[in-house]
This record gives sequence, structure tokens and C-alpha cells, in this order.
Amino acid sequence: MAAKIPVTIITGFLGSGKTTLIRHLLQNNQGRRIAVLVNEFGELGIDGDILRACPCPEPTEAAENETAANLPPNPQSPNIIELTNGCLCCTVQEEFLPTMLELLKRRDSLDCILIETSGLALPKPLVKAFRWQEIRNAATVDGVITVVDCEAVANGTLAHDLEALTAQRQADESLDHETPLQELFEDQLACADLVALNKTDLVDECTVTKVLSLIQQEVPRAVKIVRSDRGQLDPSILLGFNAAVEDNLETRPSHHDEEEEHEHDDEITSTHLVWNQAFDPKALQERLKALVEQQEIYRIKGFVAVPEKPMRMVLQGVGARFEQFYDRPWQPEEPRETRLVFIGRSLDSAQIESQLTSLGSPT
Repeated sequence: MAAKIPVTIITGFLGSGKTTLIRHLLQNNQGRRIAVLVNEFGELGIDGDILRACPCPEPTEAAENETAANLPPNPQSPNIIELTNGCLCCTVQEEFLPTMLELLKRRDSLDCILIETSGLALPKPLVKAFRWQEIRNAATVDGVITVVDCEAVANGTLAHDLEALTAQRQADESLDHETPLQELFEDQLACADLVALNKTDLVDECTVTKVLSLIQQEVPRAVKIVRSDRGQLDPSILLGFNAAVEDNLETRPSHHDEEEEHEHDDEITSTHLVWNQAFDPKALQERLKALVEQQEIYRIKGFVAVPEKPMRMVLQGVGARFEQFYDRPWQPEEPRETRLVFIGRSLDSAQIESQLTSLGSPT
């Protein structure tokens, strides 16, 4: 019988840097044949597109499962698959299982699988799926990596926007003295085999030491904590735990162990907008910061066409903090359009579209 294919689950809050870490891993895959499951929040896939655009040294030749991924064939990175219909901790049976079964049909052409969960996901329900008979004989959870935003923890918010994760509502009213965000943070740490303390470049050494102390109080001593600047960690640190996590979940306590399911705040929604326009990066960021002040926008991510630039610009924002970079040239066959996803509470899509449309210029 062939060995089980190792699966690494990467969890963490919105904006903690999960996609950046995976992108670095794919760019430095050391010859490994890696498939990636990206659990998006919203209908327009952005994180998966960022990962597909990374120049992986040795792309595989395996065909993409178009039905599960709902994506057109992509010869650059055929092993990037997106799930866009809710967080994996809620939809493991409806969304995850059929996609995983299709991937396992190709196990002989893969060395490992990475799963990036949404920022609202609890890790344990997903790990439990690896106990199902359809999966357990072919795959195992090699390890769980929790990515933490060092600056946000230092500021006492755990995530850059506290409200962004109020969608993680809990049914147990006896826990109302703890914020749902705190519980989710503790659950993600308790399930980890490795904690990646990310964005350490944004704070001083004294602050890093303080955050390390806080995290060490939440994890068993056996769990290692590594510093990460923009997710640049060696693959040997991230892969090869051989933890078989699904077989020892009892040692990874959760606030939700007695619950059958959890609920999300229905007012937390996403909207995606597309413009056949180009935008000046500085002016666009200023307008987006103004929109963040006007509405409860927690996360902004997408691609921007910039006037007279042959490269596509990636834009990511958490609250009022934005970062941008150019990831690749626009392809001859693709439209030069600006595509942005907004995640927030009770979003006014018409206002967002109106304010940005007036700022752009034709491509």
C-alpha cells in the first residue's frame, strides 16, 4: 500500500500572512510536487490567483480538477484549487470532501498538500475529517501551522481589526466573558504543531519578546514558535512533522469540543467589484482608507491595473494598513482590469463602486 500523502494545514486570522507564507513555500519548494487548497471568503478568488502567479521552480504536469475547483485550466500552477463557499470548518463534508477525494486520485503525482483555511475557521473540525474512512487510508495531517500577526497581538487586538472576526459567534452563553476572537485565537494555537510569529519586522525587539511570552502561555511547551518576516521560512521548518494530528486530537483542547457546530455572523459578507479602469496606487490607497473609515470594511484584497505599468499590482489591506507589490506582467490574453474583494459588515457596495469608479481612468 502506498504511503499516506502528508497534508499541512495553515490557519490564522484574516491578514496574518498565510497566503504570503504559502507563496514563499511554493517559490522555494525544493522540487516537491505540492497541491494547495485555498479556502476563500467570497466569490472572487484572490488568494488562489496570487499563488498561481508565483514562479514555482518545478510546476507539476498533473491536470487540475476543474469541477471541484470551479476554475479554468491554468498551465502555470495546475495544483491550486479554491473553495469559495464558506469556511472549511463549516463545510468540510459539502465542499472539502469531494475536492479532497479528487486530489487523492492523483496521490502518485503529489508529494504533499497544503490547506490554507479562512481567517474564520476552527482547525479541529477540518482535522477530524481526516478520520473519515474515505480519506484516512490515503492522507494524514502532517502538521498544523498557526500564523500570528505579531503587531496585532502587541496592540492587544490579536487581529488588526477585532470586528472582522465577530462572525465567529459561539452558542455557549457561559463564555460571554471572553470575546469570540480570544477563543478562536486560543483554539488555533492549541491545535498547532508550529506557530509562525509573522510581521516581526513591524515591531521592535522588546515587543517581539512580549508577544512571544503571551503566545507561550497558550501553547504546550512542545510547540515551537518561529519568527517570520513576510512568511520567509525554510520548507524544512514547515513540512515533515509526521504528527498524524487526526490520531491525537485529544491532546489539542478546544473551546468547542462539546459543540456540534458553530455559527457565523450573517452580516459579515464579502463583495467583489471589477473595473475596466487603471488606478494611481497612492490615490487608490487614500480613497480606500477613507472608505474604511466610512464603512465597517475589515479586509480588502485584489489586483490593480496601474497606468503605464506592464505589471499587475497586488493590493492587500487589513483595516487602514495596506501593502502592495507587482507580482507578474499582464498576460496578452487577459483583460487589464482592476478586481477587488471587500470583506466587512453590512457593506454598501454601491457606495464603494461609485467612489472608486470616479477615481479610475480607462485601461
